[in-house]
Amino acid sequence: MHNPADPELTPARAPFGELFTPHMVTARWQQGEDWSRPHLAPFADLPMSPAMVGLHYGQVVFEGLKGYRRPGGGVDLFRPLDHAARLRRSAERLAMPVLPDTLFQDAVELLVSADQASLPQAPGLSLYLRPLLFADEANLALRPARSYTFLLIAFVTGGFFSDRPDPVTVFVSRDYTRAAPGGTGGVKFAGNYAPAYLAQEQAVSAGCHQVVWLDPVERRWVEELGGMNLFFVRGHGADAELVTPPAVGTLLPGITRDSLMTLAGRQGIAVREEPIAVDQWRQESLDGTLTETFAAGTAAVVTPVGTVRDGDQEWRIGDGTAGPVTLALRDALVDVHTGRAAAPAGWLHRVAPALAPVTA
Repeated sequence: MHNPADPELTPARAPFGELFTPHMVTARWQQGEDWSRPHLAPFADLPMSPAMVGLHYGQVVFEGLKGYRRPGGGVDLFRPLDHAARLRRSAERLAMPVLPDTLFQDAVELLVSADQASLPQAPGLSLYLRPLLFADEANLALRPARSYTFLLIAFVTGGFFSDRPDPVTVFVSRDYTRAAPGGTGGVKFAGNYAPAYLAQEQAVSAGCHQVVWLDPVERRWVEELGGMNLFFVRGHGADAELVTPPAVGTLLPGITRDSLMTLAGRQGIAVREEPIAVDQWRQESLDGTLTETFAAGTAAVVTPVGTVRDGDQEWRIGDGTAGPVTLALRDALVDVHTGRAAAPAGWLHRVAPALAPVTA
């Protein structure tokens, strides 16, 4: 727990997912009733039945979004309504009641207004919000639950890998796949994540930071990096173009992904969605056609890929360092996050601090 803001807190001392703020917000839904209003309470353990549906059958979806401190006061949330929309799509896929956008927004404002003092002014720190929707009915019948809880918590964090854009080494998984056609790969379903742990352990054993997922049918088309979207840069300078695998249902259509495609267009960089085979990735890297690769996500922001390991093959991307397009797009995104550059309409939502001390 981290409260109040520690002026000496640095990104290096703010590991992802540990420094939780003092409050949480909850709302409940029961069949035949509307959602309850969001309720602010101290961060605390949750009471639950041993027969809770989400615990047994995995009816659980979530989101992840960030807020950034403003020097003049308040916190800017990055694209909260887009996260609300994706939570709705995830809930629909899991046969769960959708959370209205207005309730999502109210919950986010309630928590951020109460807890934003936990976020210091230090550069590189952000407030990560985790909205979670789970089935809480105590009934083990094989059907969608009839009652659900929405939960919102937050924590202060630095970068997912590093506060600086240090290149990572990645591992192509040949033993496992992340998602299947018609499955849940395109939504933020809790069950997508634990099955990735074994492949991630393989990656770490191979001296790598993250897993590259291939398509589940042919096992040749590059899809994602861990839980992040991948981008490839072909060419140099004014001739550079940005390519990313199409979001066809087995990979998550990331909000950071969409943001970078928009920002690249503003910089005059051509953007295309195109399937890329892993062998093509290797060959184009070796012959210099493909000059940069990076991953993008809410937690990781923009992280360059320096080296790829695929079985007994290994290749370097460019000179193994962060390339100019990667750095330019990262800077453009961070400048929007931090208010140094104008954001496209609707991307930022300002939350003011609570006017009175929070007593919940």
